[in-house]
Amino acid sequence: SLEAIRDSLEKLNGAEISVQVIHAGIGGITNSDVVLADASDAVILGFNVRPERKARQSAEQEGVEIRTYEVIYALLEDIEAAMVGMLEPEYEEVVTSDAEVREIFRVPKIGAIAGCYVLNGTITRGSKVRFLREGTVLWKGTITSLRRFKDDVKEVQSGFECGIGLSDFQNLQQGDIIETVEEREIPRV
Repeated sequence: SLEAIRDSLEKLNGAEISVQVIHAGIGGITNSDVVLADASDAVILGFNVRPERKARQSAEQEGVEIRTYEVIYALLEDIEAAMVGMLEPEYEEVVTSDAEVREIFRVPKIGAIAGCYVLNGTITRGSKVRFLREGTVLWKGTITSLRRFKDDVKEVQSGFECGIGLSDFQNLQQGDIIETVEEREIPRV
């Protein structure tokens, strides 16, 4: 079973992350295995074996992780899940709503406020936005204020009008589009 486990672990190696077997042997997990794992910052995997009492105590003191298994598939699934967890997360930008600028209001000490009509989705205060003019991204930032009539609101749904204040963008024109975007994590496999 030692060779089968070693071969299966090597097949898990990918382009971004790989498994390196430092030592493989038969018999129980000993104190010398713990010392080697501590020195190389490794995890000890045991298949149908248990650590000796002294090895277990040493592992607790040194912070070495010992994982034992009785089924090869469980061992491989666990290692594969750990490898996926070590990968850097990938994100994709998803457009959650968009609004059309219909009117521009100039407010002293604040600047330009976009009077908008929400076309799709729900605009939320604090959302990340892209400001588009004729399909070209002019600016990226955040919504600093969101009003419905004279009330501050947290969100405005599609089919309603609202006033949107942007963090530091003042070059507004009628017909511009404000898209709210959200970054969502793509599950790694």
